[in-house]
Amino acid sequence: MVNTMIRALQNRAIERKEARNRSRRSPIRPSKGDKVFYAINGIFLLILAVIVIYPMWFIIVASFSDPDAVLNGKVWAWPVGFTISGYTNLLKEKAIWTGYRNTIIYVTLGTLWNLFLTIPAGWALSRKDLPFRKVIMWIMIVTMFFGGGLIPYYLLVSTLGLVNSPLSQILLGGVSVYNLFMVKSYYTTNIPQETIEAAEVDGCGEFRTFFSIVLPLSKPIIAVMILFYAVGRWNNYFDALIFLSSEEYFPLQLVLHNILMAAEEASTSASGSDTILEATKTANQIRYSSIIVSSLPIIIAYPFIQKYFNQGFLVGSFK
Repeated sequence: MVNTMIRALQNRAIERKEARNRSRRSPIRPSKGDKVFYAINGIFLLILAVIVIYPMWFIIVASFSDPDAVLNGKVWAWPVGFTISGYTNLLKEKAIWTGYRNTIIYVTLGTLWNLFLTIPAGWALSRKDLPFRKVIMWIMIVTMFFGGGLIPYYLLVSTLGLVNSPLSQILLGGVSVYNLFMVKSYYTTNIPQETIEAAEVDGCGEFRTFFSIVLPLSKPIIAVMILFYAVGRWNNYFDALIFLSSEEYFPLQLVLHNILMAAEEASTSASGSDTILEATKTANQIRYSSIIVSSLPIIIAYPFIQKYFNQGFLVGSFK
């Protein structure tokens, strides 16, 4: 009897294998309508890619092109009159390197602070036995649509003693509610309740379960949070503009903002057509070069976490 059952199982396995091989040898051919649909989708996606990619490509090309060629509209796809004078004028400023140093410190420590708050909070909200869970979530949702305003915000930061302090660029904006709910959704979807119950049976407490089981399974969503928070902090200059007055604390974005404003003022206050033209060309070169200088580190860092980004973003997104 046992041998008969074993033979039957083996025959079924052989039949399934042969069926898979037949399906591979004779794939379903797309119909003419499918081919037309795929062709239209391909053309649409190609046009969309050009629309998205070309502005960045033009900025790169313009930053290495002669200012006269840029102003005369001769620059389209390749540099015309190759030059690096825009980068030379920009990078000779000592404040640029101070801003780079400050931004790297703010982004590194600030992102760690964001992760320290967001990951445990997302895990806590994903637990159905959390007391007052729905009330806490509704309070957080309200903050996504309503704020106290800039003046109360400034008064609060001033009361905490963070005005003109580098800590303001690290501690403020500790949690993004959108990112918090994304982490919650990830844990709800990817951490089975059975796994948590098995850990509890083995004697794991809440902290042991979180650090030994949950965190090792959180690499994709942690990578996404690092990218989201780091990009936001790298591009942020408004908080620095409001709360910082000492140039030694300025992040890169605020330094570039001040340089661009100075170049614009120089072009508008210049006297004589030749002087105005030269100042305008210099301002344009600095503008294009500053975009590349400020964006390049994020562009370089993205490929290293891309494999986690796709998985974490799709799984942790709202449903």
